[in-house]
Amino acid sequence: MHHIFSTETTRPTQFYKKIAVISISLTIFVFMKRDLALMLLSVVLLSVGWLGLSGLTLPIAFVPLLIMSDRAENSRRGWWSMFRKALIVFVLWNAATIWWIWNATPIGPIAATLFSTFYNLLAFMLYHTIVKKATKALAYTTLVAAWIATEYWYTYSDFSWPWLILGNGFSHDVWAVQWYEWTGVMGGSLWVLVANLFIFEAIRTRTTRKIVAAAVSLLLPICISLGMWLGYEEPSAEKVTVSTIQPNIDCYEKFANTQEYQLRNIFDLLGEVPEGVDFILLPETAVPGYYWEPTLSEMLNDQESEVWQTLRNELRTNHPEAMLLTGANTRRYYQPGLASETARPIRGSRGSYDNFNTAVGLDTTSRVQIHHKGKLVIGVENTPTWVFRLMDFLVIDLGGVVGQIGIGKHGSAFEHGSTRIAPAICYEGVYGQFFGDHVRRGAELTAILSNDGWWGNTPGFEHLFSISRLRAIEHRRAVIRSANTGRSGFISPRGDVSSTLGWEERGVLTEEVTLNREQTLYTRYGDYLGRIAKYVMLLCVLYYIAYRVKRRNYLID
Repeated sequence: MHHIFSTETTRPTQFYKKIAVISISLTIFVFMKRDLALMLLSVVLLSVGWLGLSGLTLPIAFVPLLIMSDRAENSRRGWWSMFRKALIVFVLWNAATIWWIWNATPIGPIAATLFSTFYNLLAFMLYHTIVKKATKALAYTTLVAAWIATEYWYTYSDFSWPWLILGNGFSHDVWAVQWYEWTGVMGGSLWVLVANLFIFEAIRTRTTRKIVAAAVSLLLPICISLGMWLGYEEPSAEKVTVSTIQPNIDCYEKFANTQEYQLRNIFDLLGEVPEGVDFILLPETAVPGYYWEPTLSEMLNDQESEVWQTLRNELRTNHPEAMLLTGANTRRYYQPGLASETARPIRGSRGSYDNFNTAVGLDTTSRVQIHHKGKLVIGVENTPTWVFRLMDFLVIDLGGVVGQIGIGKHGSAFEHGSTRIAPAICYEGVYGQFFGDHVRRGAELTAILSNDGWWGNTPGFEHLFSISRLRAIEHRRAVIRSANTGRSGFISPRGDVSSTLGWEERGVLTEEVTLNREQTLYTRYGDYLGRIAKYVMLLCVLYYIAYRVKRRNYLID
């Protein structure tokens, strides 16, 4: 009887155990599948603005992450689970939007993803920690302040890659962010974060008041921008005529022994520039070779190089009223004891020199105006720490000079007649505040000389062009881009694109461009939102610490 009783009772028990295990497994699978869907949704919503599509998905892109955070259990295991999910989202966001850097340097997307993901996780996991332990108001304020603060740190740190600042995602939606002239792109980040929080609250509570608040947070900035966009009037009727040239030279052959072909190509294109232009633009490092400043001689203490004499003669013959802006590689000699931190020693001499990625302003007079690139590509033109010096063998040249080169200290404004033009170089066009330094020095229109072919026909060069539209809005200056290949063209102070030359197109574009002497709020104060966010973040962390201490002492509920 005991044997029969034992068999009859254990079989149902085993059956129920199996049912329980299967049920738990299915629950976990469904849960994981649901979270996987939320994670992938967040990645897609975050990424599309950098892939040639609209960035208007960004105001809801964090909602899936906020939902997962809200559902996560309040425990150490729950914290690490949320950490892993957020890590996957931010890594995939980077992978989806900057994979094209791999075409130029394998270490680039890896290093950028590591640093970007670190800052993203710092901000989001700080929010997740606080929202589980303190008030939602404090947690929401912390998320907004911490995210913008980390964007600011990433922009101005030694390892700087501000590509994924949230506000940059609206570069294809300039009609929706005309108020960047007040805030810069970090104002776009502020809008994205606040809208996500309001929309999340509306989904979570489903109350009329929260739904209305979410709609207002989303639509009010767009309505303000639309009013500014439709009502925008050019600040003056004064115009100049500009020609931009796209030589379409293979960037990987550009620094080989092809100088004769490159110069012939340049002079052929200069022959297509119409008469009467005021400015002619050539791209970054367009003039092959290395030249000593300040006279642009080929050998130190020699007379001016034949290349520059020929260019000046071309201007005198065909374009006597024009200034030529072109990129070049230049060198500056230092006497013993006067070298910069980036200077290289000269063999057999006590002197040293710097290599510079340079913009040169040349006209029919003997005057030469020079601007040194001030924002350098990390690991390519600039190796700020011993870590990157150890990785020198993994980098390639994206501007003409491999390794550490000289760093320009500020923006410039070249003078020609009564007009001043900004000669920004490539990567400088990604930094709103630094770009504004050209304008603060008097630039009435802006040029960006670039060399984008390193990444191939990918979203990289397209987005670099579209980011220039945000610079135009921030400072209300026309932007004219001259790229070695795709994409050169004209951008109005409202951010509108007119004529362009695309990938692997060779040619000359000419347009009249409006001048502007007024400075916007953002031009004057730069990334003030990032500076404010740092202090708000610090206050939030201090308040949270005080809050937790009081709870432990039973001073509050």
